[in-house]
Amino acid sequence: MKIVTIGRGTIGGGLAKLWRTAGHQVDELGRDSGDVSAADVVLIAVPGAKISSALSAVTGLEGKIAIDATNILPERHGSFPSYAQEVKSFTRAPVAKSFNMNFGGLFDKVREQRVRPSNCYVADEGAREITEQLIRDAGYDPVHVGDLSRARDLEDAAARLLMGVQPVGGVFYRFAVPGEL
Repeated sequence: MKIVTIGRGTIGGGLAKLWRTAGHQVDELGRDSGDVSAADVVLIAVPGAKISSALSAVTGLEGKIAIDATNILPERHGSFPSYAQEVKSFTRAPVAKSFNMNFGGLFDKVREQRVRPSNCYVADEGAREITEQLIRDAGYDPVHVGDLSRARDLEDAAARLLMGVQPVGGVFYRFAVPGEL
């Protein structure tokens, strides 16, 4: 699969490495922008407040499935119901919200875990299959939380819940039905 990450930092660069290891062709765009016309899927991994400025500098976005990994830190901006909806305003295609509740600093340790950590995500139906595949290819188990209308729930959960464990360097988490652990 051809993936383009918009953002080369901890999240974009870390996922690019994991996906290359899984056999995908991954290009990374930074502040220099670029063209995503040849991509099968685009990962948005920029600070939440920079979504519009970052995506405005990218060509070929319309019609691309996108995975939004942005967060609201330090605070929410804009008038969209969620950052995933802001991304969708550029792509006009199916969007998922994923990887915003996983600590990028732990990406290099994900495959060392006794059981696969979870990755919560929400998605438009047209983005579900590709998002689940890329979650698995990154070393996580997908946990579908709902459609894109729930994206703000994931954004708020990351800010209010997971950032409380940031001082210890982050955590892996696992949601499992009884008997799977």
